[in-house]
Amino acid sequence: MRRLRTERGLTQQALAASLGISASYLNLIEHDQRGVTATLLLKLAQLFAVDLAALGGAEERQTEAHLREAFADPLLGADAVPESEIAALVHAAPAAARATLALYRAWRAAREDASGLNLPSGRRILLPTEEARDHFASRQNHFSAIEAAAAAIHAQLGAAPPAEMNHAIAERLRRTHRMRIAVGDLAGALRRYDAEARTLHLSDLLPRESRGFQMAFQLMLVEAQDAVEQEVAEAHPSSPEAEALLRVGLLNYAAGALLMPYESYLADSRTLRHDVDSLAARFGVSFEQAAHRLSTLNREGARGIAFLFLRADAAGNVTKRYAAAGFPFARFGGSCPRWVPHLAFASPGRVQVQVARLPDGATFLCFAKALARPAGPWPEPPEVHVIALGCDVAHAGRIAYADGLDLERAVTEIGLSCPLCDRPNCRSRAFPAVAHRLTLDPAVKGEGKFGFAPVRA
Repeated sequence: MRRLRTERGLTQQALAASLGISASYLNLIEHDQRGVTATLLLKLAQLFAVDLAALGGAEERQTEAHLREAFADPLLGADAVPESEIAALVHAAPAAARATLALYRAWRAAREDASGLNLPSGRRILLPTEEARDHFASRQNHFSAIEAAAAAIHAQLGAAPPAEMNHAIAERLRRTHRMRIAVGDLAGALRRYDAEARTLHLSDLLPRESRGFQMAFQLMLVEAQDAVEQEVAEAHPSSPEAEALLRVGLLNYAAGALLMPYESYLADSRTLRHDVDSLAARFGVSFEQAAHRLSTLNREGARGIAFLFLRADAAGNVTKRYAAAGFPFARFGGSCPRWVPHLAFASPGRVQVQVARLPDGATFLCFAKALARPAGPWPEPPEVHVIALGCDVAHAGRIAYADGLDLERAVTEIGLSCPLCDRPNCRSRAFPAVAHRLTLDPAVKGEGKFGFAPVRA
């Protein structure tokens, strides 16, 4: 409530008057000393023109997680900051909390530059990938103007059924934009547009659904340019690299919105109970495309389930992520090795399911699938990566992957990352917990690699 009020420039007196409560009562609510009634929640949602989901505090929880990670950096040379103080900072002074994170990012960048990790851009407060991710997160991975543009173009295609979308898009490129489509060997590229010859070249290594996606990308590059460029301008990217990443990411979003129209995809996801393989088959797209689309169904008044989305390689490098439902991704390090995305590599092609519980008690139904992209010329190995989705376990009854699970007995305890995890004697721990002192006894071999005792009682 405090964040929404300050973002809109309202005083406590003004907001209290609009809600029909006293300023003192509002002050108690903002300091977590009074609860919020259902009636008051509805008034807030109407006054701020947001869905009730936006009042759940997910943004604050994500900021808390990032601050815990920053304050736990041993190179800061300070004792661990208690979680109660971190929470107090986020809730009492959200702008100061965000500024603290920005300072920490700048300090890390300066430290890396001093170690010789210089980038040609000259600006290191944020890597371009982080800047693009932050913008998508700030929009809750949903862009209404791009959705509207995609819906209009889809209608002009004659509302072609999913099985015929590739053909409809190809015909529009040919007839409306006089483009020729050629499939062949592109010597390492997957898509290349020759503007002079007006030819869209697609690699013969691409499977059918990926060729369709690349044609949709090209069509949206031409026809949804205004909506995409407006969003890029509003993001105020700090470097040409960040601008380019944002533009490509938004065009990928636009292509997905064209191939999987919002209303029909939302309806079918509910009917199919969010079975990603079934959705992929129905809309003629890949597993990754179908999974990513589920994470974008965040339109106010017509929301789907709030899904987190992750794509990572076998080395644990995260190449795409979107945090939702309050799941706190670690920003500066890896994630828990006990989490299902890392376990899915053991059985490629099969969906692995996990009920994951964080130390604060937040519990998520997560599912992941390891996929191999088509290999290049011999002897280049195929690229293997994992696609993972997750949501609050409260939605388990609406998801096919939860069928037959005992949601309580199947719980796997996970952490944010090893340095930030307080769980003792974890067999999977790779690094000591920075908030605890090591207690290593040569006479005892524990289950975990690093024994520790709390810093404070």
